Amino acid sequence: MTASVLTFGCRLNAHESDGMAHHARRQDDTIIVNTCAVTTTAERQARQAIRRAHRENPDAKIVVTGCASDIAPQRWAELPGVVRVVPNADKLKPAIWGDRDQGVPPSRHARALLQVQQGCDHRCTFCIIPYGRGDSRSTPATEAIARAEALVEAGHQEIVLTGVDIASWKGQESSSQNGTGLGALCRDLLRQVTGIRRLRLSSIDPVILDAENGDRDLWWLLENEPRLMPHLHLSLQAGSDLILKRMKRRHNTAAVAATLRRVRSLRPETGFGADLIAGFPTETDALFHETLSFVQEQQIPFLHVFPYSERPGTPAARMPSVPNATRQERAARLRSAGDTVRDRFLQRLVGTEFEILAEAPDRGHSPEFAAVRLTGDTPVSPPARGSFVPVRATGQENGTLLAEIRS
Repeated sequence: MTASVLTFGCRLNAHESDGMAHHARRQDDTIIVNTCAVTTTAERQARQAIRRAHRENPDAKIVVTGCASDIAPQRWAELPGVVRVVPNADKLKPAIWGDRDQGVPPSRHARALLQVQQGCDHRCTFCIIPYGRGDSRSTPATEAIARAEALVEAGHQEIVLTGVDIASWKGQESSSQNGTGLGALCRDLLRQVTGIRRLRLSSIDPVILDAENGDRDLWWLLENEPRLMPHLHLSLQAGSDLILKRMKRRHNTAAVAATLRRVRSLRPETGFGADLIAGFPTETDALFHETLSFVQEQQIPFLHVFPYSERPGTPAARMPSVPNATRQERAARLRSAGDTVRDRFLQRLVGTEFEILAEAPDRGHSPEFAAVRLTGDTPVSPPARGSFVPVRATGQENGTLLAEIRS
Protein backbone atom coordinates (compact mmCIF):
# COMPACT_ATOMS: atom_id res chain seq x y z
CA MET A 1 0.00 0.00 0.00
CA THR A 2 1.44 3.37 -1.01
CA ALA A 3 0.51 6.69 0.60
CA SER A 4 -3.11 7.80 0.33
CA VAL A 5 -4.67 11.12 1.28
CA LEU A 6 -8.06 11.77 2.87
CA THR A 7 -9.15 15.37 2.30
CA PHE A 8 -11.70 17.46 4.18
CA GLY A 9 -12.76 21.04 3.55
CA CYS A 10 -11.95 23.59 0.93
CA ARG A 11 -10.55 23.67 -2.59
CA LEU A 12 -7.22 24.82 -1.19
CA ASN A 13 -7.03 21.68 0.91
CA ALA A 14 -7.75 19.62 -2.21
CA HIS A 15 -4.89 21.35 -4.00
CA GLU A 16 -2.53 20.79 -1.09
CA SER A 17 -3.56 17.14 -0.89
CA ASP A 18 -2.42 16.72 -4.50
CA GLY A 19 0.98 18.06 -3.51
CA MET A 20 1.28 15.82 -0.46
CA ALA A 21 0.20 12.76 -2.43
CA HIS A 22 2.92 13.53 -4.99
CA HIS A 23 5.68 14.11 -2.45
CA ALA A 24 4.68 11.09 -0.31
CA ARG A 25 4.24 8.73 -3.25
CA ARG A 26 7.12 6.53 -2.06
CA GLN A 27 5.85 6.32 1.52
CA ASP A 28 4.62 2.77 2.13
CA ASP A 29 1.48 2.06 4.12
CA THR A 30 0.87 5.70 5.00
CA ILE A 31 -2.47 7.50 5.31
CA ILE A 32 -2.40 11.31 5.30
CA VAL A 33 -5.48 13.04 6.72
CA ASN A 34 -5.82 16.68 5.65
CA THR A 35 -8.22 18.23 8.17
CA CYS A 36 -10.53 21.24 8.07
CA ALA A 37 -11.58 23.54 10.92
CA VAL A 38 -14.41 25.49 9.27
CA THR A 39 -17.18 23.51 10.97
CA THR A 40 -17.56 21.01 13.79
CA THR A 41 -18.96 18.59 11.19
CA ALA A 42 -15.74 18.71 9.16
CA GLU A 43 -13.67 18.03 12.29
CA ARG A 44 -15.93 15.18 13.39
CA GLN A 45 -15.77 13.56 9.95
CA ALA A 46 -11.97 13.71 9.96
CA ARG A 47 -11.75 12.13 13.42
CA GLN A 48 -14.17 9.39 12.35
CA ALA A 49 -12.11 8.78 9.22
CA ILE A 50 -8.95 8.38 11.30
CA ARG A 51 -10.57 5.86 13.63
CA ARG A 52 -12.04 3.93 10.68
CA ALA A 53 -8.70 3.92 8.83
CA HIS A 54 -6.97 2.55 11.91
CA ARG A 55 -9.58 -0.20 12.37
CA GLU A 56 -9.37 -1.25 8.73
CA ASN A 57 -5.58 -1.04 8.51
CA PRO A 58 -4.05 -1.11 11.99
CA ASP A 59 -0.50 -1.29 10.64
CA ALA A 60 -0.82 1.90 8.58
CA LYS A 61 1.02 5.02 9.69
CA ILE A 62 -1.50 7.85 9.96
CA VAL A 63 -0.17 11.39 9.49
CA VAL A 64 -2.49 14.29 10.29
CA THR A 65 -2.22 17.85 8.97
CA GLY A 66 -4.50 20.77 8.05
CA CYS A 67 -6.22 23.60 9.87
CA ALA A 68 -7.95 21.59 12.60
CA SER A 69 -4.79 19.79 13.65
CA ASP A 70 -2.79 23.01 13.52
CA ILE A 71 -5.11 24.62 16.07
CA ALA A 72 -5.07 21.67 18.51
CA PRO A 73 -2.23 19.31 17.50
CA GLN A 74 -2.15 17.32 20.74
CA ARG A 75 -5.80 16.31 20.45
CA TRP A 76 -5.14 14.84 17.02
CA ALA A 77 -1.86 13.22 18.00
CA GLU A 78 -3.72 11.19 20.63
CA LEU A 79 -6.06 9.53 18.11
CA PRO A 80 -5.42 5.82 17.38
CA GLY A 81 -2.83 5.10 14.72
CA VAL A 82 -1.57 8.68 14.43
CA VAL A 83 2.23 8.74 14.31
CA ARG A 84 2.77 12.39 13.44
CA VAL A 85 1.03 15.76 13.16
CA VAL A 86 2.50 17.96 10.42
CA PRO A 87 2.06 21.75 10.72
CA ASN A 88 0.16 23.46 7.90
CA ALA A 89 3.23 25.55 7.13
CA ASP A 90 5.29 22.41 6.44
CA LYS A 91 2.91 20.07 4.68
CA LEU A 92 3.95 21.02 1.13
CA LYS A 93 7.69 20.80 1.84
CA PRO A 94 9.00 17.81 -0.11
CA ALA A 95 11.54 16.93 2.59
CA ILE A 96 8.73 16.35 5.12
CA TRP A 97 7.71 13.37 2.99
CA GLY A 98 11.24 12.24 2.16
CA ASP A 99 11.07 13.61 -1.37
CA ARG A 100 13.91 15.47 -3.09
CA ASP A 101 11.72 16.64 -5.99
CA GLN A 102 11.27 20.42 -5.80
CA GLY A 103 9.19 20.66 -8.98
CA VAL A 104 5.51 21.53 -9.35
CA PRO A 105 3.36 18.47 -8.44
CA PRO A 106 0.92 17.36 -11.16
CA SER A 107 -2.75 18.21 -10.72
CA ARG A 108 -5.32 15.41 -10.64
CA HIS A 109 -8.04 17.88 -11.63
CA ALA A 110 -9.04 18.66 -15.21
CA ARG A 111 -9.08 22.29 -14.10
CA ALA A 112 -5.68 22.75 -12.50
CA LEU A 113 -5.57 24.52 -9.15
CA LEU A 114 -2.85 27.14 -8.72
CA GLN A 115 -2.27 28.33 -5.16
CA VAL A 116 -1.23 31.99 -5.15
CA GLN A 117 -1.88 32.97 -1.54
CA GLN A 118 -1.95 31.56 1.98
CA GLY A 119 -3.36 32.74 5.32
CA CYS A 120 -5.60 35.69 6.20
CA ASP A 121 -5.10 39.10 7.84
CA HIS A 122 -8.77 39.56 8.75
CA ARG A 123 -10.48 38.37 11.88
CA CYS A 124 -14.12 37.72 11.06
CA THR A 125 -15.89 36.92 14.31
CA PHE A 126 -17.01 33.45 13.19
CA CYS A 127 -13.77 32.24 11.61
CA ILE A 128 -11.00 30.09 13.10
CA ILE A 129 -9.01 29.70 9.87
CA PRO A 130 -6.43 32.47 10.51
CA TYR A 131 -5.40 30.56 13.64
CA GLY A 132 -4.69 27.49 11.52
CA ARG A 133 -3.25 29.24 8.46
CA GLY A 134 -1.58 32.35 9.88
CA ASP A 135 -1.42 35.80 8.33
CA SER A 136 -1.70 36.45 4.61
CA ARG A 137 1.29 35.56 2.42
CA SER A 138 1.35 36.00 -1.35
CA THR A 139 3.12 33.78 -3.85
CA PRO A 140 5.51 35.99 -5.86
CA ALA A 141 4.27 36.70 -9.37
CA THR A 142 7.33 35.11 -10.95
CA GLU A 143 6.75 31.91 -9.00
CA ALA A 144 3.02 31.83 -9.85
CA ILE A 145 3.82 32.32 -13.54
CA ALA A 146 6.41 29.53 -13.46
CA ARG A 147 3.92 27.17 -11.83
CA ALA A 148 1.26 28.08 -14.39
CA GLU A 149 3.70 27.39 -17.23
CA ALA A 150 4.46 23.97 -15.73
CA LEU A 151 0.74 23.18 -15.49
CA VAL A 152 0.19 24.19 -19.12
CA GLU A 153 3.14 22.07 -20.21
CA ALA A 154 1.52 19.15 -18.37
CA GLY A 155 -1.58 19.59 -20.54
CA HIS A 156 -3.84 21.82 -18.43
CA GLN A 157 -5.63 24.57 -20.34
CA GLU A 158 -7.89 25.84 -17.57
CA ILE A 159 -6.44 27.15 -14.31
CA VAL A 160 -8.20 28.13 -11.08
CA LEU A 161 -6.42 30.55 -8.75
CA THR A 162 -6.88 29.46 -5.17
CA GLY A 163 -5.87 30.46 -1.64
CA VAL A 164 -7.40 31.35 1.71
CA ASP A 165 -8.08 34.97 0.72
CA ILE A 166 -6.90 35.49 -2.86
CA ALA A 167 -8.40 39.00 -2.89
CA SER A 168 -5.55 40.02 -0.57
CA TRP A 169 -2.82 38.95 -3.02
CA LYS A 170 -0.13 41.58 -3.25
CA GLY A 171 3.03 41.59 -5.31
CA GLN A 172 5.87 43.88 -6.22
CA GLU A 173 6.86 42.22 -9.47
CA SER A 174 3.77 42.79 -11.61
CA SER A 175 4.31 44.48 -14.97
CA SER A 176 0.81 46.00 -14.86
CA GLN A 177 0.61 49.78 -14.89
CA ASN A 178 -2.42 49.91 -12.64
CA GLY A 179 -1.40 48.08 -9.51
CA THR A 180 0.00 45.01 -7.84
CA GLY A 181 -3.19 43.30 -6.70
CA LEU A 182 -4.93 40.12 -7.82
CA GLY A 183 -6.12 41.62 -11.11
CA ALA A 184 -2.55 42.56 -12.00
CA LEU A 185 -1.44 38.98 -11.32
CA CYS A 186 -4.24 37.70 -13.57
CA ARG A 187 -3.20 40.07 -16.36
CA ASP A 188 0.41 38.92 -16.08
CA LEU A 189 -0.57 35.25 -16.11
CA LEU A 190 -2.73 35.67 -19.21
CA ARG A 191 -0.13 37.81 -20.94
CA GLN A 192 2.87 35.60 -20.25
CA VAL A 193 1.37 32.10 -20.20
CA THR A 194 -0.28 31.98 -23.60
CA GLY A 195 -1.36 28.35 -23.19
CA ILE A 196 -4.00 29.31 -20.62
CA ARG A 197 -7.33 29.15 -22.42
CA ARG A 198 -9.42 29.72 -19.32
CA LEU A 199 -8.65 31.41 -16.01
CA ARG A 200 -10.99 31.18 -13.03
CA LEU A 201 -10.98 32.64 -9.55
CA SER A 202 -11.94 30.70 -6.46
CA SER A 203 -13.98 32.40 -3.74
CA ILE A 204 -13.19 36.12 -3.40
CA ASP A 205 -13.91 38.80 -0.82
CA PRO A 206 -16.51 41.20 -2.33
CA VAL A 207 -14.42 44.22 -1.31
CA ILE A 208 -12.02 43.52 -4.18
CA LEU A 209 -14.78 44.71 -6.54
CA ASP A 210 -15.87 47.72 -4.50
CA ALA A 211 -17.02 50.49 -6.85
CA GLU A 212 -14.67 53.15 -5.45
CA ASN A 213 -11.68 51.22 -4.14
CA GLY A 214 -11.85 47.97 -6.08
CA ASP A 215 -9.13 46.29 -8.10
CA ARG A 216 -8.96 48.26 -11.40
CA ASP A 217 -7.06 45.50 -13.19
CA LEU A 218 -9.73 42.97 -12.29
CA TRP A 219 -12.47 45.27 -13.58
CA TRP A 220 -10.49 45.71 -16.81
CA LEU A 221 -10.28 41.95 -17.23
CA LEU A 222 -13.99 41.48 -16.62
CA GLU A 223 -14.71 43.95 -19.39
CA ASN A 224 -12.02 43.04 -21.90
CA GLU A 225 -10.59 39.55 -21.37
CA PRO A 226 -12.71 36.60 -22.59
CA ARG A 227 -10.23 34.11 -21.13
CA LEU A 228 -11.27 35.22 -17.62
CA MET A 229 -14.37 33.14 -17.14
CA PRO A 230 -17.73 34.85 -16.40
CA HIS A 231 -18.02 33.27 -12.97
CA LEU A 232 -17.53 34.99 -9.61
CA HIS A 233 -18.00 33.26 -6.28
CA LEU A 234 -18.35 35.82 -3.49
CA SER A 235 -17.54 35.27 0.17
CA LEU A 236 -20.81 37.00 1.04
CA GLN A 237 -21.79 35.19 4.28
CA ALA A 238 -25.02 37.17 4.85
CA GLY A 239 -27.47 39.53 3.16
CA SER A 240 -28.23 41.51 6.30
CA ASP A 241 -26.13 44.59 7.09
CA LEU A 242 -26.48 44.13 10.84
CA ILE A 243 -25.33 40.51 10.68
CA LEU A 244 -22.46 41.47 8.37
CA LYS A 245 -21.38 44.07 10.93
CA ARG A 246 -21.52 41.52 13.73
CA MET A 247 -19.51 39.14 11.57
CA LYS A 248 -16.94 41.93 11.17
CA ARG A 249 -17.15 41.67 7.40
CA ARG A 250 -15.85 44.59 5.33
CA HIS A 251 -18.72 44.86 2.83
CA ASN A 252 -22.40 45.76 3.03
CA THR A 253 -25.36 44.72 0.94
CA ALA A 254 -25.56 47.97 -1.04
CA ALA A 255 -21.94 47.60 -2.16
CA VAL A 256 -22.48 43.98 -3.20
CA ALA A 257 -25.66 44.85 -5.11
CA ALA A 258 -23.75 47.61 -6.93
CA THR A 259 -21.02 45.13 -7.82
CA LEU A 260 -23.52 42.64 -9.23
CA ARG A 261 -25.14 45.35 -11.36
CA ARG A 262 -21.82 46.57 -12.72
CA VAL A 263 -20.51 43.09 -13.54
CA ARG A 264 -23.77 42.18 -15.25
CA SER A 265 -23.59 45.37 -17.32
CA LEU A 266 -20.16 44.22 -18.56
CA ARG A 267 -20.76 40.45 -18.72
CA PRO A 268 -24.51 39.75 -18.62
CA GLU A 269 -23.92 36.00 -18.73
CA THR A 270 -21.90 35.92 -15.48
CA GLY A 271 -22.76 33.12 -13.08
CA PHE A 272 -22.53 34.32 -9.49
CA GLY A 273 -21.99 32.12 -6.48
CA ALA A 274 -21.98 33.00 -2.80
CA ASP A 275 -21.03 31.51 0.55
CA LEU A 276 -23.75 32.01 3.18
CA ILE A 277 -23.97 31.24 6.89
CA ALA A 278 -27.44 30.44 8.21
CA GLY A 279 -28.33 31.00 11.84
CA PHE A 280 -25.42 33.23 12.84
CA PRO A 281 -25.64 34.26 16.53
CA THR A 282 -28.25 36.99 17.17
CA GLU A 283 -29.92 36.33 13.77
CA THR A 284 -33.64 36.91 14.28
CA ASP A 285 -36.37 35.84 11.88
CA ALA A 286 -36.41 39.37 10.46
CA LEU A 287 -32.64 39.43 9.92
CA PHE A 288 -32.75 36.00 8.28
CA HIS A 289 -35.44 37.23 5.90
CA GLU A 290 -33.13 40.09 4.91
CA THR A 291 -30.58 37.52 3.73
CA LEU A 292 -33.25 35.39 2.05
CA SER A 293 -34.68 38.41 0.25
CA PHE A 294 -31.23 39.58 -0.83
CA VAL A 295 -30.46 36.24 -2.48
CA GLN A 296 -33.81 36.28 -4.28
CA GLU A 297 -33.66 39.93 -5.33
CA GLN A 298 -30.06 39.76 -6.52
CA GLN A 299 -30.64 36.44 -8.34
CA ILE A 300 -27.51 34.63 -7.13
CA PRO A 301 -27.73 31.14 -8.65
CA PHE A 302 -24.92 29.13 -7.08
CA LEU A 303 -25.16 29.14 -3.29
CA HIS A 304 -22.89 27.36 -0.83
CA VAL A 305 -24.85 27.39 2.44
CA PHE A 306 -23.51 26.44 5.88
CA PRO A 307 -25.50 26.29 9.11
CA TYR A 308 -23.49 28.33 11.61
CA SER A 309 -20.96 26.25 13.56
CA GLU A 310 -19.41 27.48 16.82
CA ARG A 311 -15.64 27.70 16.76
CA PRO A 312 -14.22 27.91 20.30
CA GLY A 313 -11.96 30.93 20.71
CA THR A 314 -13.83 33.11 18.22
CA PRO A 315 -15.92 36.16 19.28
CA ALA A 316 -19.07 34.76 17.66
CA ALA A 317 -18.95 31.70 19.90
CA ARG A 318 -19.62 34.01 22.86
CA MET A 319 -22.63 35.70 21.23
CA PRO A 320 -26.25 34.65 21.92
CA SER A 321 -26.78 31.55 19.82
CA VAL A 322 -29.58 30.44 17.52
CA PRO A 323 -30.98 26.93 18.17
CA ASN A 324 -29.41 24.25 15.97
CA ALA A 325 -32.77 23.21 14.56
CA THR A 326 -33.42 26.80 13.48
CA ARG A 327 -30.01 26.99 11.80
CA GLN A 328 -30.73 23.83 9.83
CA GLU A 329 -34.20 25.02 8.85
CA ARG A 330 -32.89 28.38 7.67
CA ALA A 331 -30.09 26.72 5.73
CA ALA A 332 -32.63 24.51 3.97
CA ARG A 333 -34.75 27.54 3.05
CA LEU A 334 -31.72 29.35 1.63
CA ARG A 335 -30.75 26.29 -0.41
CA SER A 336 -34.29 25.99 -1.72
CA ALA A 337 -34.33 29.65 -2.74
CA GLY A 338 -30.95 29.18 -4.38
CA ASP A 339 -32.21 26.16 -6.31
CA THR A 340 -35.07 28.24 -7.71
CA VAL A 341 -32.71 31.02 -8.82
CA ARG A 342 -30.26 28.46 -10.22
CA ASP A 343 -32.91 26.72 -12.31
CA ARG A 344 -34.03 30.07 -13.70
CA PHE A 345 -30.41 30.87 -14.58
CA LEU A 346 -29.89 27.49 -16.25
CA GLN A 347 -33.05 27.91 -18.28
CA ARG A 348 -31.59 31.05 -19.83
CA LEU A 349 -28.66 28.96 -21.06
CA VAL A 350 -30.87 26.41 -22.83
CA GLY A 351 -30.40 26.78 -26.58
CA THR A 352 -26.99 28.46 -26.29
CA GLU A 353 -23.75 27.06 -27.66
CA PHE A 354 -20.46 27.02 -25.77
CA GLU A 355 -17.50 24.82 -24.85
CA ILE A 356 -17.11 22.69 -21.76
CA LEU A 357 -13.92 21.35 -20.27
CA ALA A 358 -14.44 17.59 -20.12
CA GLU A 359 -13.98 16.40 -16.53
CA ALA A 360 -15.38 12.95 -17.35
CA PRO A 361 -16.55 11.36 -20.64
CA ASP A 362 -20.03 12.83 -20.16
CA ARG A 363 -19.57 15.78 -17.81
CA GLY A 364 -18.05 19.24 -17.51
CA HIS A 365 -18.85 22.86 -16.70
CA SER A 366 -19.96 25.80 -18.79
CA PRO A 367 -17.95 29.06 -18.76
CA GLU A 368 -20.42 30.33 -16.11
CA PHE A 369 -19.62 27.21 -14.05
CA ALA A 370 -22.96 25.54 -14.58
CA ALA A 371 -22.68 21.77 -14.29
CA VAL A 372 -23.23 20.12 -17.70
CA ARG A 373 -24.11 16.53 -18.56
CA LEU A 374 -23.79 15.29 -22.12
CA THR A 375 -26.80 13.49 -23.60
CA GLY A 376 -27.69 12.14 -27.01
CA ASP A 377 -25.72 9.63 -29.05
CA THR A 378 -22.45 8.55 -27.50
CA PRO A 379 -19.57 9.48 -29.82
CA VAL A 380 -17.28 6.75 -31.10
CA SER A 381 -14.43 8.39 -29.19
CA PRO A 382 -15.68 9.98 -25.95
CA PRO A 383 -14.15 13.36 -25.10
CA ALA A 384 -10.75 13.08 -23.49
CA ARG A 385 -10.54 14.36 -19.94
CA GLY A 386 -9.18 17.89 -19.99
CA SER A 387 -10.21 18.59 -23.58
CA PHE A 388 -12.62 21.30 -24.71
CA VAL A 389 -15.87 20.08 -26.20
CA PRO A 390 -18.29 22.24 -28.26
CA VAL A 391 -21.86 21.68 -27.04
CA ARG A 392 -25.38 23.02 -27.32
CA ALA A 393 -27.56 23.16 -24.18
CA THR A 394 -30.86 21.33 -24.72
CA GLY A 395 -32.48 21.41 -21.28
CA GLN A 396 -31.92 21.10 -17.55
CA GLU A 397 -32.50 18.43 -14.96
CA ASN A 398 -31.88 18.39 -11.20
CA GLY A 399 -29.70 21.47 -11.27
CA THR A 400 -27.64 20.31 -14.24
CA LEU A 401 -27.62 21.54 -17.84
CA LEU A 402 -28.22 18.87 -20.46
CA ALA A 403 -26.24 19.30 -23.66
CA GLU A 404 -25.38 17.61 -26.91
CA ILE A 405 -22.01 17.63 -28.61
CA ARG A 406 -21.87 19.86 -31.67
CA SER A 407 -20.24 18.34 -34.69
